[in-house]
Amino acid sequence: MGRVHRTWLPGTRIYACGSCKAHLTNHADIVSKSFQGRTGRAYLFNSVVNVSLGPTEDRILNTGLHKVSDIYCNCCEVYLGWRYEEAFEQSQKYKEGKAVLEKARMCTEEWTTDAPGDVASD
Repeated sequence: MGRVHRTWLPGTRIYACGSCKAHLTNHADIVSKSFQGRTGRAYLFNSVVNVSLGPTEDRILNTGLHKVSDIYCNCCEVYLGWRYEEAFEQSQKYKEGKAVLEKARMCTEEWTTDAPGDVASD
């Protein structure tokens, strides 16, 4: 295996892995906060970084049958949520390619526009 490359997101409203604090996404990428995960509330995001996907499987969720892949932090490998690969009902197609992250498995990180370790210029 090699060294894991972490992506650091700019901004001040960053959602990070609750276990290792790797950046996952930012507040501007939230599509909906009205999802339910295994541990309670979950958020639907347009895009995520620093994650790996499990195998795609058919899963019956609250809104019907979907093809989904579980999402894991690529730094500490903890389960974070799932990604919608395909929706079978027309009304659910907007979810395709988007990620659901469980609120209990994330934390909010307050960062400046500089990545950690960057030297500020005077």
